[in-house]
Amino acid sequence: MNAQLTRLCRLAQQPSRRIVGLMSGTSLDGLDVALCRFTGHGPATQITVEQFATVAYSTDTRQRIQQVFARQQVDLQHLTLLHAWLGTLHGELVLECLQRWEVPPAEVDLIASHGQTVFHAPRHQHQLPDWPNATLQLGDADHLAVRTDILTVSDFRQKHVAAGGEGAPLAVYGDYLLFSQPGEDRLLLNLGGIANFTYLPGSLDATAVFSTDTGPANTLLDAVVRQHYPGLSYDADGMLAAQGTVQENLLTELLQHSFFQAKLPKTTGPELFGLAYLRTAQERSHTQHLSPPDLLATLTALSAEGIARAVRQRLGLHPALPIYISGGGLHNPVLLAALQARLPLCRLGSTAVLGIQPDAKEAVLFATLANETLVGEPRTIGSGTQAVPAVSLGKISLPG
Repeated sequence: MNAQLTRLCRLAQQPSRRIVGLMSGTSLDGLDVALCRFTGHGPATQITVEQFATVAYSTDTRQRIQQVFARQQVDLQHLTLLHAWLGTLHGELVLECLQRWEVPPAEVDLIASHGQTVFHAPRHQHQLPDWPNATLQLGDADHLAVRTDILTVSDFRQKHVAAGGEGAPLAVYGDYLLFSQPGEDRLLLNLGGIANFTYLPGSLDATAVFSTDTGPANTLLDAVVRQHYPGLSYDADGMLAAQGTVQENLLTELLQHSFFQAKLPKTTGPELFGLAYLRTAQERSHTQHLSPPDLLATLTALSAEGIARAVRQRLGLHPALPIYISGGGLHNPVLLAALQARLPLCRLGSTAVLGIQPDAKEAVLFATLANETLVGEPRTIGSGTQAVPAVSLGKISLPG
């Protein structure tokens, strides 16, 4: 047998595995790197997050990604080169983190790489009946595996699409395994570039788990900050939005987008919620001359309203359950206050109280998927087209 396959089989039989989870989200701010120790699998999964870091992307890296990110037309040579270059870059960043943590690469069993999403194209968005759902993540895992000499599992979203899903949200699988609590219904809310939540029933019924995107969280806020405040990439602590006033005419127009009228569950991406979407809404509401703080205040309200509408649509007009939050939006008190005002009976908190630091959660969840790919038993989580079907997610790249 191929020595690498022998190594893979031996790894699956180990009592525990050390896995590095990687996540680079649509905010394009950097690479989240989580070093995790796993024992068991499925509902019996036990995890210890040993180390975590977010490695900020350089301006050059961000600009290289932005040349193809959520664009209808791209330079194919740049796209091809970026795919290989990002895989190698992510490998180098992993090695830098391991060196800082004084962990030899030989003591890491797997890398779980989400890659960099550059385009998300579910059928309800492209509306081309003869074409399937599709999504594209860059950062070739063979380059990552060779650069680090570590087995790598990647491209988790493609199997979900191939099995009839839209490729998102995938956090639902890890959310169910790591955060379900008998007797307590709860929501896991991620405030990344796009907001999404997972509903976990206290009954632990996997088919009752529900997950959906709700609209933009940070992606449009960050775009407006970059446009109007040179040198800034986001609204730290919501301080800029706090100086503005929500413009109801613009908010009403923004909420006319077909995404907000669509039935749950649904997925989306920055392809829909960019500056062109904002400009169109401003023209229709005659609000072209708003100050940047007023724009940010209104877009913050949009994020909160999108989440609240989806929660009420799924759980009733007066939901009352704990909401555990992760992602960059957790650090925006203006956004959290707007959400709390719309869901007054819900208790908002951080995933930190559940044992997972909020900034690390997405990287940890993909490490969990890699552990399941290797030793788990495929299981369906949720129901309908957005369910994670009973298939193994991810592709395995051998380092040699």
